[in-house]
Amino acid sequence: MNKIKTLCGFCATVLISTSPLTQANELQQAVIGEHRTASYQARDEYRNPQQTLRFFDVKPDMTVVEISPGGGWYTEILAPYLKDNGKLIAAHFDPNSDVEYYQRSHKNFMQKVEANQDVYGKVEVSVFQPPQKLDFAPAGSADRVLTFRNVHNWYMRGAGEENLNKVFASFYKALKPGGVLGVVEHRLPGDRPAEDMEQSGYMHEAVVIKAAEHAGFKLAASSDINANSRDSADHPKGVWTLPPSLRLGEENRDHYLAIGESDRMTLKFVKPAQE
Repeated sequence: MNKIKTLCGFCATVLISTSPLTQANELQQAVIGEHRTASYQARDEYRNPQQTLRFFDVKPDMTVVEISPGGGWYTEILAPYLKDNGKLIAAHFDPNSDVEYYQRSHKNFMQKVEANQDVYGKVEVSVFQPPQKLDFAPAGSADRVLTFRNVHNWYMRGAGEENLNKVFASFYKALKPGGVLGVVEHRLPGDRPAEDMEQSGYMHEAVVIKAAEHAGFKLAASSDINANSRDSADHPKGVWTLPPSLRLGEENRDHYLAIGESDRMTLKFVKPAQE
């Protein structure tokens, strides 16, 4: 443990925090843990969870919100990493939605959480169902808000950029000043028409940045951690042509497996410390 001594006027405060090496080891243990689903672990080579979470500077004593966790791919890593000293809020679909898919996804996630209390016992589950339900955490309470491969859904199911503006504003509201929004999203080449975002599952990086900045965020850094130069982002069934979905079944299966998962942007935004 490292001790950091901070002097302020006549008082001295001693802050205890884990060292970067200890944090890295804890994150690695969460990634390689036996609790993880085998098919999920097989995706690590494309999703690079250790590098991605380090890029977003996620520490084990933080309050982290995972937006729309789906089946819990990242939840399997974040839950044990944050369990002892932090908090994970899983902002999932509305279980009372009229959409059967949302109901089923939420039910499956809750079954996963309830089946392994040793790992997921401290996960808090809230509702995030844009554009109606956006208050997934108390205002100014989160150190990190993370979203993985979700932005296209909000764009496609809502009113395009108008819906994105509402979503990113909710992220801004939930974060503490100085907090970080981490975004991983399928990337559409900049020279492709905007219409391609409507059905393909790929997004222009400039559109994602614009929505974040509209909410008040500042782009702190971008990374090619999750880039894939083999992906042309031009497939018959959009991003779902590629693994793990493989919507074409056996048709050109080896070709799409050789490409791997999609080319992705990885963006780190910061809510200014002083507004």
